[in-house]
Amino acid sequence: MNTKRFAMDYLKAFVSLLVIHLTCLVNGDEHNHLYKSNEEVVLWMNTVGPYHNRQETYTYFSLPFCAGPKDSISHYHETLGEALQGVELIHSGLEMHFKEDISKVPFCQVNLDENKLKAFIYAVRNHYWYQMYIDDLPIWGIVGELDETNNKYYIWTHKKFDIGYNDHHIVDVNLTSEAKVELKVDTNIEFTYEMNWKSSPITYKDRFNKYLDPKFFQHRIHWFSIFNSFMMVIFLVGLVSMILLRTVRKDYARYSQDEEVDAMDKDLGDEYGWKQVHGDVFRPASYPMLFSAIIGCGHHITLVTLVVITFTIIGDLYTERGSLLGTSIFVYAVTSPVNGYFGGALYAKMGGRIWIRQMLLSAFLLPSLVCGMAFLINFIAIYYHASRAIPFGSMVAVACICVFVILPLTLVGTLLGRNLSGQPDYPCRVNAVPRPIPEKKWFMEPLIITMLGGILPFGSIFIEMYFIFTSFWAYKIYYVYGFMLLVVLILMVVTVCVTIVCTYFLLNAEDYRWQWTSFAAAASTAFYVYLYSFYYFMFKTKMYGLFQTAFYFGYMALFSIALGIMCGTVGYIGAHAFVRKIYTTVKID
Repeated sequence: MNTKRFAMDYLKAFVSLLVIHLTCLVNGDEHNHLYKSNEEVVLWMNTVGPYHNRQETYTYFSLPFCAGPKDSISHYHETLGEALQGVELIHSGLEMHFKEDISKVPFCQVNLDENKLKAFIYAVRNHYWYQMYIDDLPIWGIVGELDETNNKYYIWTHKKFDIGYNDHHIVDVNLTSEAKVELKVDTNIEFTYEMNWKSSPITYKDRFNKYLDPKFFQHRIHWFSIFNSFMMVIFLVGLVSMILLRTVRKDYARYSQDEEVDAMDKDLGDEYGWKQVHGDVFRPASYPMLFSAIIGCGHHITLVTLVVITFTIIGDLYTERGSLLGTSIFVYAVTSPVNGYFGGALYAKMGGRIWIRQMLLSAFLLPSLVCGMAFLINFIAIYYHASRAIPFGSMVAVACICVFVILPLTLVGTLLGRNLSGQPDYPCRVNAVPRPIPEKKWFMEPLIITMLGGILPFGSIFIEMYFIFTSFWAYKIYYVYGFMLLVVLILMVVTVCVTIVCTYFLLNAEDYRWQWTSFAAAASTAFYVYLYSFYYFMFKTKMYGLFQTAFYFGYMALFSIALGIMCGTVGYIGAHAFVRKIYTTVKID
């Protein structure tokens, strides 16, 4: 009773935290994007870096640019999501006011010595670009250009801002780089800017549409891939229905006739197939602590994925810096009881007794993988002095979320799972002595089934993977989250169908090791996704350098692991329901 009371009290606190956070989301940010005439407008300088390496970014003033004369700014606050994504906004020092035009005016000068000249030449040679923000609208510009005819390097020195406004809102921002100057040692370079304000018919809610690319994301190939995946779902559902309605029904009929056969015929082998392993099919999986922790984590990842995609469809989270990552962290933290509930219940059903250790493993399994990989890449980022280096304060914040939010909520879920759903309710009695597994054909081995199981699920999503990879590793903004939700649901259906077929063939070969096999067969989808990431890296990008390569393959590995855990869990859920169904229906002597 004390554990239940403790769990209920913690759940009340969790609900209160959720309500407070949602209230903050509704109330909005400190900056409401409303301006009065002549009110100050801030130009933030973000990062600069090579065009082909999108994640290799540095602070804007790491190049020998100069800032404007204005020094102080007071209303900007960095979020955790922005810090983790390497956003480092620094005030440009330029005077800007709402609806106030500014003719071409100088704001600073740079005298090029040898070091500054080398820095600018390196940036121009490697196609460095920079990013700025005005009223949370991103602006991109190029540092300079190389004249290959005479091998001379030039830098753009004039920034022309054309800003559109609608009523009291800024709705459009355009940058034109002009006045290129040749880079020579001991040259005094003067940087200038101008502001042109004009009324625009664009509404505030539609101001982000110019950054989207509907011709790319809503191409016929995208629609065709959805249709192709949907047809695959119909085929697989039909295949599974045939197995359930025809093959298994024939097995039922054959087993029901065994009552008229004498014992000698049974001993000679009239019975064969999946009924033979009824005494072992519900035997606990090997390494039950690890298995239950992974399954609990898979339930958690699946829920977080569906919730975050739904929030993004409703709230357009992709329009705000760091909002998508921050929301993902928040949703993952507050839904941690799901992890503990399903992992703790499964571990209790398998007879596990060291439940505290299982709870700790379940709570920190995914965060430890993410933090470990992030810290490894962080060391490389620090060596490169890149803006992707995670600040120490952000590390502490993430650690506090894991220890003071995720861990207690996982404990609550574990207690609820063990008390409410932790009792074994198998339809068949488990034999005391495991049954020997007979020899079978090579294509019925669990390893072969595992490798074949992920091909069809990967085939249902690989085109969508191209669009997702392009939006993250290139310069596209992914916004068709309705497509993503549909693809995730199709992936789940395909995964369940394929896993049921694999499980049936495995049990029919009288191999009862279906728990890990069903999980691995579905999780192998992530293996093919990771292989595809190698193809994408070599043929679809021009990335180079240690930092960008480590960043790419490191975070692609994390993405593949999370996808594998999610698909494996979905496959296990489907296989478990299938196994319970067939062994509940058939008469076991």
